[in-house]
Amino acid sequence: PPGQAAALRRGGKRQPGAGGDPGCQRGALVVTLCGVAQFTGAAFGSAAIWQYESLKSRVQSYLEDARADWMDKIRPQKRGDFRKQVNSWWNNLTEGQRTVTGIIAANVFVFCLWRLPGMRRIMFTYFTSDPSSRALCSPMLLSTFSHFSLFHMAANMYVLWSFSSSIVSLLGCEQFMAVYLSAGVISTFVSYVAKMATGRFEPSLGASGAIMAVLAAVCTKMPEAKLAIIFLPMFTFTAGSALKAIIAFDTAGLALGWRLFDHAAHLGGALFGIWYVTYGHELIWKNREPLVKAWHEMRTKNTGRGGGKSN
Repeated sequence: PPGQAAALRRGGKRQPGAGGDPGCQRGALVVTLCGVAQFTGAAFGSAAIWQYESLKSRVQSYLEDARADWMDKIRPQKRGDFRKQVNSWWNNLTEGQRTVTGIIAANVFVFCLWRLPGMRRIMFTYFTSDPSSRALCSPMLLSTFSHFSLFHMAANMYVLWSFSSSIVSLLGCEQFMAVYLSAGVISTFVSYVAKMATGRFEPSLGASGAIMAVLAAVCTKMPEAKLAIIFLPMFTFTAGSALKAIIAFDTAGLALGWRLFDHAAHLGGALFGIWYVTYGHELIWKNREPLVKAWHEMRTKNTGRGGGKSN
């Protein structure tokens, strides 16, 4: 959040970028908008190919898995095997929880990098987003995995973990990853626009924008679901009401110039999440067939060439 700006500034010096020059600011916005479009397209394209490869791999490995299960039954079992315990824990997780485990691990790793004094300048340059910086595009993604405060990271990861099962059951793990990463860069772009419009150039970081997209998507598809605050479990409310309250809060914060959170990034992520489950899924994901077909044909040709050479 921008409230951490003072602490972040003590750790490094921001390289001058667009600054207050309106022409440079407009140019920077055009560059970042093109970057957002390219990254989002690449994210959904990669997710479609990933899903194709995943389904193909599952079909091919079905018999091998069945044989492995049979061998496990006849092989003497080791008691107290740590690897077995880890596998058991992993298999008991939902698909959504397994999917976000990697995201959480990446956030923890980046958080640890902030604790290294020698990394502070690099972290400040590439893992915080600020439209006045020379580094504009890469921080839009990297800052989504960056937290300077332990409480900030713990709160974001708790919300992500809590909604992981619902969002992955709605979208599948591949589509979810595309939405999550795209929401991260889109929410940062909205933050850039707001900062340039108000002239408040402060570094921002955190997964809140991407997580807001997840929360908004789930609340839009399941408006009657019951939610509760972690410290006040006795008070429950519907997901639809929670989404309206969050959007109202961030809208007020943006209009009144509150600086505790990056309200523009929150709104950008939430609006993207609402748009995607309402319209984007039909416009983007359901039209992935031409790409998958082209990938399948390319894979088939390559496989045929490889088989021809081996004969």
